[in-house]
Order: sequence, then structure tokens, then C-alpha cells
Amino acid sequence: MRFCQSLMFSSPDDWIALTQVAERAGFDQVSLSDHVFYPDKLDSSYPYTPDGKPMFPADTPWPDVWVMTGALAAVTERITFSTHVYVLPSRNPFVVAKAVGTAAYLSGGRVVLGVGAGWMREEFIQLEQPFDRRGARMEEQIAVLRTLWRGGMVEHHGEFYDFDRLEMSPPPPAAVPVLVGGHTDIALRRAARIGDGWMGVYYGLDELRGYVDKLTAYRREYGTDGQPFDIQASVVDRLPSPDVCAELAEMGVTTLITSAWMMEGLRNGSRDENVRALETFGERYIAPLR
Repeated sequence: MRFCQSLMFSSPDDWIALTQVAERAGFDQVSLSDHVFYPDKLDSSYPYTPDGKPMFPADTPWPDVWVMTGALAAVTERITFSTHVYVLPSRNPFVVAKAVGTAAYLSGGRVVLGVGAGWMREEFIQLEQPFDRRGARMEEQIAVLRTLWRGGMVEHHGEFYDFDRLEMSPPPPAAVPVLVGGHTDIALRRAARIGDGWMGVYYGLDELRGYVDKLTAYRREYGTDGQPFDIQASVVDRLPSPDVCAELAEMGVTTLITSAWMMEGLRNGSRDENVRALETFGERYIAPLR
């Protein structure tokens, strides 16, 4: 079982130090969340809370994930960086390919791109990208990204994007894994059909098992079940004991997304408190499995 520490609900001023501690504590990955801004007037409904209101306030800091990944990669050696999740269809795919490819190049391939279709219409409007049909557009964007990352002269001719031969350099040292987020049926099917994996949010163990079973069935349906597939998600009703991790691995979960400080009841705690939480988590849950 791999362990991913979410950097949410800690100060970005501490992220370099906390990522270094996470690496020493045995974490395999850290994740960064993505928004460009938070509008004063928000009409869009957040899909992961019962009342449709985001769980984060307007002044939550959202550093650019690729600038931050470059900074974190420069002071670490082993740990991988993921987005949980990046709102891909709100961006131009050439700009995304350049930013992600550069981060992968500089980090020696330590990048995982978790993508989602997005929910905040206001963000799409300001970034001048269409909100309608964003799922279909994201699917073609993933194909464009993979094409551009191959290196050399490439071309693409699709419904939303069309370009003749060109080259983007430097390419990443290896293919960047693209994990598709979301737990609607269409998102699960998309992950099974075109993703290198699936990225969920926070679930009870039995609920997560249901989603994994659906992914397995869809991958069998699409003929992708013989390919490697990374499943990353959080479990909120169990502690990550060796027995629970073994059960997760048996069902197909490869990476447990967690928060050491949230498990200690800390939200926006001090650097020292968060460091202690990371060290405690490593000793209590990661070390017994290594």
C-alpha cells in the first residue's frame, strides 16, 4: 500500500518543510488541490457536501500546483506529487502540457496528474473555457496531452482541438499517469475507459468497495482490465491498520490518500503540530508495512 498525504488545511508557507518530513516519514506521495480563485458570489453547487456548499472558505490558499510542485521537487528525492484534482477542462491543453511536462522533467518523472471535469461554472467563465460539454472536451484533452508528451513532431485532429505537426520540448522522461476523478457513473466509466487510474475522495470502506467493483466491471467491459490501473482514495471509517490496508489492497486500492494532521484533529495547525502528526502517522501506520 502506498500512502499519499494531502497538503490541504495546512499553510503553504510550511509545505516545503512538511513535504520533506513526509518523505522521511515514509509517505510515497503528497497531493495538491486546485482552484484559481473563489468568487464572491458563488451560484455553482459543490458536489461533495449535502448542502452543496464548499467545505473550504473563500480565503483558502490555492497556490498554483505546478509552480509549487517544482519547488517541492527541488528539495526532495523520492516522493511523488499529485493533483487531487486538477480542473483540466478549465485550461488550454497546450499550457497544461507544458506545465505538467516541465514539472515531470524537473522532478525526474515524479508527477501524477489527477483530473476532474470541474463543478465551478464561475471559474470556467473567467478562464474563457466553455463549461458545457466539459467532460467530452476533457477526454480529448487527455489524448492531446499524451500526444504532446511523446516528444518529437506530433499532430492531432479531433472535435475540439486540431493542430498540424509541432513539437513540445523537453518532453517528460516517461508517460505522466493521468488519473480520472469523480464517482458519478460517467466519471467511473471514463476512468475505466481512458484513465491510467481513478482518483476518489473520502468514503466508508463498504462504499469504496462498491466504486471499485464498478470500476472492475467497466474495465472488463471496455477491455482495459489487463492494463495497470492505479486506484487512489480516502477511507474515513477505518484506521489504516495493516489489516485494513491488506483489505484495501485486495480489493484493488493502490494508494491511500490521507491527512496525518486531520486524523489528529488539526485543521490549519502550526508547523510543529503538523510535523508531529506526520511523524506519528509514519511510525504508527507506514513503518509496520515496510
